[in-house]
Amino acid sequence: MSAVIEVEKKKLKKPPLSIHYLGDRVLRQPAKRVAKVDDALRDLVRKMLQTMYSEDGIGLAAPQVGVNKQLLIVDADPEEASTPPLVLVNPKIISVSKELATGQEGCLSIPGVYLDVVRPAAIEISYKDESGRPRKLKTDDLIARVIQHEMDHLNGVMFVDRVENAIALTQELDKNGFKVKDVKRISQKIS
Repeated sequence: MSAVIEVEKKKLKKPPLSIHYLGDRVLRQPAKRVAKVDDALRDLVRKMLQTMYSEDGIGLAAPQVGVNKQLLIVDADPEEASTPPLVLVNPKIISVSKELATGQEGCLSIPGVYLDVVRPAAIEISYKDESGRPRKLKTDDLIARVIQHEMDHLNGVMFVDRVENAIALTQELDKNGFKVKDVKRISQKIS
């Protein structure tokens, strides 16, 4: 783990932040760029990590905890203490692969709902890390999917908006107590 932010990967009885759920307006607002990476932001990252681990998540965007900032965290290996989480401040996708992949996604903001989503199989992104250093990352498979999923949150988009199977979507949402009217379907055209 980076020396800047140390968080034990464990469940807390009472996570420091509350997750917002599908239907909450805060999840539909575009997030604002982070002006500076400072101790207050690192404290938010620490709390987001504790909350994500407590909820068995592998990714979390600031809007999901009611913070309107372009900030997200990813840890696709939460069981492995030595694997550091990714902290992405102001992330931007530089390029995406032509190859698409279909994978099942879930979301801490829509607990219990798991559905297939088509996304680019590989991406390249630029971002700032938790120290404010500019970084670039090329990634594929699960990490690429999680980053794209979390970056959607920064634009007020949720994974259910990208689900093509309307029948499965309706059934899963109904079964888990969510409303189809809260989904904002978007075209699958990936630019």
